[in-house]
Amino acid sequence: MSPVPELAEVDDLGTLLDRAAAAWPDKDAWVFDATGERLTFAEVRRRSSELAAALAGTGVRPGDRVAVMLRNQPEFPLIWLALARLGAALVPVNTNYRELDGRHVLAHSAARFAVTTPEFHELLTAIVPGTAVRRVLDVAELTARGPLPERASVAETVANIQYTSGTTGAPKGCVLPHRYWTNLAYGLTTEFPAIHDGDVLLTAQPFHYIDPQWNVALGLASGATLVVLDRFHPSTFWAKVREHEVTWFYCLGLMPTLLLRVPESAADRRHHVRAISASAIPRDLHAELERRWGVPWHEAFGMTETGGDIRVSEVDHDVSVGAGCLGRPVPGREALIADEAGHPLPRGETGELLIRGVGLMHGYHDDPEATARAFRNGWFHTGDLARMDESGRVFYVGRTKDMIRRSGENVSADEVERALMLHPGVRLAAVIAVPDEIRGEEIKAYVVLCGDHDPSTLPPAELAEFCAGKLAYFKVPRYWTYVDELPMTPSERVAKGELRKAGEDPRMGSYDRTDGTWR
Repeated sequence: MSPVPELAEVDDLGTLLDRAAAAWPDKDAWVFDATGERLTFAEVRRRSSELAAALAGTGVRPGDRVAVMLRNQPEFPLIWLALARLGAALVPVNTNYRELDGRHVLAHSAARFAVTTPEFHELLTAIVPGTAVRRVLDVAELTARGPLPERASVAETVANIQYTSGTTGAPKGCVLPHRYWTNLAYGLTTEFPAIHDGDVLLTAQPFHYIDPQWNVALGLASGATLVVLDRFHPSTFWAKVREHEVTWFYCLGLMPTLLLRVPESAADRRHHVRAISASAIPRDLHAELERRWGVPWHEAFGMTETGGDIRVSEVDHDVSVGAGCLGRPVPGREALIADEAGHPLPRGETGELLIRGVGLMHGYHDDPEATARAFRNGWFHTGDLARMDESGRVFYVGRTKDMIRRSGENVSADEVERALMLHPGVRLAAVIAVPDEIRGEEIKAYVVLCGDHDPSTLPPAELAEFCAGKLAYFKVPRYWTYVDELPMTPSERVAKGELRKAGEDPRMGSYDRTDGTWR
């Protein structure tokens, strides 16, 4: 038997799986909570190999792209690993997509095959005309045909065309090589949080998003068991954490805030979690999150385009709580704060956060202009505003497109949203700029109220007064709109692009705080 390679030597998913199956053959690799199905590392290798043979038998070849539209079930990651072995690329399709957005992903990716279940078969069959898709395959009918092909992938072979959340415009396909995944997993095992084979991980995101996928890679790299929930349920999330004796998990977007909305329980601190990583931890709620569950929450920054880039480790944790600190660049990453021309700014000044290093995406699929805009002068331009202190810690300020210029004052939409979210009656808030003849731009707030409130019990004037007690007067929104829900991206962020293009005049239908009337 060949010796198990060192993790540092592994740079493709096929080798990562083979290494895990050799090192921990009988240990649970995955646990699917909804069905109770468990797969050992050896079973993951066997079943993914069988699927690789089946896919090869249907005509999938190295370099092909295969669209997969499945819910959180074992076949999704198994097919991903099967395609990785074949040197083919996975194209995840959001299970919420319908005719237009689904056809965009199929057509733009030039996928040659699609794999799904009867639930989505009719939809995919209806939208494949005019695309490159040759066949829509039922995952239950994929059975091995012929011998298992040899591994056909190396570090820079494309493993995914992963479509971004599409906060503005149509989603773009990020071309992600095998090294993207192995590099990300390697960093999480060798540096904080130092995941190892005694850990139990948990993911609650849909598999068409990247979080469960890198959790799979992390489990293969570390020998940790991965628990997969069907989706995120705030009311039962911590019960599942306790049930499965989870030791570490990652969450993002609204998840921390929604978890805090669940009533406190005597069981809150009865768990095995040693650390939590999260993106966009609400800084005003950071200390409360730690008090509630008695475990440190660590900020982590990354993008679909770049993977894991910046993290708060245990060394910087205490000074980062509530500070909006993203942490320091991880090994293999460099961060730069730059002005609009890409020139470095002095420490402490705010500019755009730029990233470079190994294991980033190759570019945007079939979009050389967008790729060239993103990668300028050897750096990836994140579109995020940040600053760096003298010790090299990075602090988040806001999105470049989320800065509102009101009467010469710069207003961060993120800051206003955070202030509004402090009100117990506000479940979710989003702030955008609207044109104004006098001030250049004015501020508009979209607000989703908690279930026990409505516009009569919590009118806009009261929210504006609350906001005025938290922020400078020029940051208080002028226009207010109540909505039942906000358009969201798969990464649990508000799709601001949908709000900006909704209607010709975003002021109409809003409460105007200046006039005291509804327009």
